[in-house]
Amino acid sequence: MLGSTHGTLTTDSRRARVIACGEDRPGPAVHDQVADLDVSGRPLYADVPDLTRFFRPESVAVIGASDTEGRPNTGITRQLLDWAGRVGARVHPVHPARSSVFGLPCVPSVAELPGPVDLAVLLVADPLPLIAELAAAKVRFAVAFASGFAETGEAGAEAQERLAQAVRRSGLRLLGPNTNLNAFARFREDLTGPAIALITQSGHQGRPVFALQELGIRVSHWAPTGNEADLETADFLSWFAEQPGVGAIAAYVEGLKDGRAFLLAADRAARRGVPVVAVKVGRTETGARTAASHTGKLTGADDVVDAAMRQYGVIRVDALDQLQDTAALLARAKPPRAEGVVVYSISGGTGAHVADLAAGAGLRLPELSPEKRAELHQWIPEYLSVANPVDNGGHPVGDERGRKIIDALLADPAVGVLICPVTGPFPPLSDKLVRDLVDAAEETDKLVCVVWGSPAGTEPAYREVLLGSSRVATFRTVGNCLAAVRAWLDHHRFVAGYRSPFDAAPRTLSPSFRKAEALVRPGRQLSEHAAKQLLRAYGIRVPREQLVTSAAAAVRAAGQVGYPVVMKASGARIAHKTELGLVRIGLTSASQVRDAYRELNDIARYEDVGLDGVLVCQMVEQGVEMMVGVTHDELFGPTVTVGLGGILVEVLHDAAVRVPPFGEDQARAMLGELRGRALLSGVRGRPPADEDALVEVVLRVQRMALELGGRIAELDINPLVVLPRGQGAVALDALVVCR
Repeated sequence: MLGSTHGTLTTDSRRARVIACGEDRPGPAVHDQVADLDVSGRPLYADVPDLTRFFRPESVAVIGASDTEGRPNTGITRQLLDWAGRVGARVHPVHPARSSVFGLPCVPSVAELPGPVDLAVLLVADPLPLIAELAAAKVRFAVAFASGFAETGEAGAEAQERLAQAVRRSGLRLLGPNTNLNAFARFREDLTGPAIALITQSGHQGRPVFALQELGIRVSHWAPTGNEADLETADFLSWFAEQPGVGAIAAYVEGLKDGRAFLLAADRAARRGVPVVAVKVGRTETGARTAASHTGKLTGADDVVDAAMRQYGVIRVDALDQLQDTAALLARAKPPRAEGVVVYSISGGTGAHVADLAAGAGLRLPELSPEKRAELHQWIPEYLSVANPVDNGGHPVGDERGRKIIDALLADPAVGVLICPVTGPFPPLSDKLVRDLVDAAEETDKLVCVVWGSPAGTEPAYREVLLGSSRVATFRTVGNCLAAVRAWLDHHRFVAGYRSPFDAAPRTLSPSFRKAEALVRPGRQLSEHAAKQLLRAYGIRVPREQLVTSAAAAVRAAGQVGYPVVMKASGARIAHKTELGLVRIGLTSASQVRDAYRELNDIARYEDVGLDGVLVCQMVEQGVEMMVGVTHDELFGPTVTVGLGGILVEVLHDAAVRVPPFGEDQARAMLGELRGRALLSGVRGRPPADEDALVEVVLRVQRMALELGGRIAELDINPLVVLPRGQGAVALDALVVCR
């Protein structure tokens, strides 16, 4: 476990230490003495930049300021002056040909600024020449609006890298390039309650979340990160997670600059219980291609991104309206008292429909107890169903029965959420229903949700009553409501059991590493025999087997291994033995073994496949065929995959992936994600498989990925036969490709 010190290195100094320890060479770095690096040489903690003076500077320099009407810089200068007035910052215009701008004294250069500057806004086409000047003036932050960088192609990417290098040398922090003025927008100051902090790589995509202020939901910050030459999504995510007024973080992400930095930032939010809701572009090939052309970044394999976000509790949504609704609910709703959902409706058809959708969304709708149903029937006719969903036949208008029904539902200990769909306004009934729901919500700590289905959305019941309540969560669509409630329940369940995997990540190399290191052949594929030796070095069980180079030796080996046996050709160039006919199974006699040996060598010569011998292997028959593997993701580094194995693995595509480091809980969660999960539990009279052994293999493969990730490009254990419970798991075949 970690000690109490997390370190105070700057980003550059940490990078220097990592490189000095060998991270830029293949394989793990020799850095056992560095407490905040794991065995792969990657950081275990992220340095959080103090962005206070970015969002609330005391002094701002506007370089390229203008007050000439009709010029683009004039409008920007005017907006910055308005913003500076609201946050209480002094403004220093900078322009070589002006003595004043909007009545403020103007200096000709950065070097002549009259005092310290927290933030410099660069209204110039090429910000690179200014970086050294800003550093000399000890400016803390800068914003570059200029475009024409990585979003434009190779030449732009090179220009952006030159800018990034200059910024790293300077010590200042830069937002952009290719960003906008959203960070300096007019935020409403009259709203209270937990706020949403917003991060967007595309400025326009944050507009719907920013507009939530018009519905009474506070937005505290907006970070339009642009091309992220320096400051990136992870920096703002980490800092927002530590701000006391932030109830949720909403993000629109096109590409991640640094996979590990993002995970460390998400981990920081998870430790503090701050929900993060994100749209991540790149689910499809088209989306990924478009995102790359817009931001000049890799989007990463989407299944890896999805798994990485899920590991750290980031709630991924697909659309901006989902981002709005989910972030708003998570920011403002209290933790759940119970996970049961009750649907309360003025129509039996509406209630049945919504209940069906809720169950399909993974929500639990408990059947109300006989006692509770009897209580409800005091106010609801006996012929109406109140088991859940609850059909009131028309919310009472003229007395207190409606409020009593709602209070009774919220008093049920199994109920944590009440969802009331109003498909359309039907005054005065719908008006009274809404008022009763709002009044009840003010007196309970349980979640009350209303779906207001009117297309117009201009009704007083909606505009004045529902939106005027900070205790009722109001939605316009059933789908968004159910998805947000599911995310809210999942988030609180996640944070309640969250233990950071970075705390337990290995910092020193295991004894297995030295054995495995001798087996690695850079740039080559290992033979099956060598690959299995690698597995054995990490304690992963393989069959009894011998590598032989003659028919006579094969017969002797079969006698020692024990009949029946399997024989396979073994060579560094063989990837798929079955397709080439280089496997023989179920051999039960010496004559069969001799014949098989000759056949395998004949096929290998015909296929021009070099052999280092023939494997004579123990035959393992009873068990579930799985696969466990390691691949290298461009963003996140080594990843671990587990799934159904055998010859149909690429057809079934039933697999789950995780990004190291992760613990046993995540390894077990991977199994739960498989569509074929029931095979491990035992089907058609087969005994349950040894899941504990499978989990142990996954964790050992993860250790291998961490220690050998710089040396191994690909590892496949397929099939890994998981034997009946208590009997372990055996790797029957393995493929290893070295980097």
